[in-house]
Amino acid sequence: MSTIRITKEFRFEAAHALKGYDGPCRNIHGHSYELGVTITGTPAIETASPKCGMVMDFGDLKHIIKSGVIDHFDHALILHSSLKNQGTIPVAEPFTNVLYVDYQPTSENMLLDIAGRIARLLPEGKKLHHLLLRETSSSYAEWYASDQAE
Repeated sequence: MSTIRITKEFRFEAAHALKGYDGPCRNIHGHSYELGVTITGTPAIETASPKCGMVMDFGDLKHIIKSGVIDHFDHALILHSSLKNQGTIPVAEPFTNVLYVDYQPTSENMLLDIAGRIARLLPEGKKLHHLLLRETSSSYAEWYASDQAE
């Protein structure tokens, strides 16, 4: 059976600041992120199955990405964990959805985090192939499974 790729696109809003960065992105600012998720697999061949002919039901993929990624990042303020409890970003204190991460919250590093989250949640026989995270209309980062060290 042939391997097929399917892609679903998602959107979420988030703010971040890049600690120690030498440009304006060191300040808290937000983005309307667009995330493209491509997985591979073989279409189901069980004719009695309602999923016959599908690599994966797009609704099932939507549920995985929403619960594992979008619900985590959407409308969050994403900051490096070293800023926590330092008082360096007092504006974060009144907010309830501040996400402290152990990496500089760039699109590139967010993609690595997102790839790990998705890979753990995919059903057997489905593999993460490609991610695209668009930060602005003209700037995005991509992740390919084929580029990763084994």
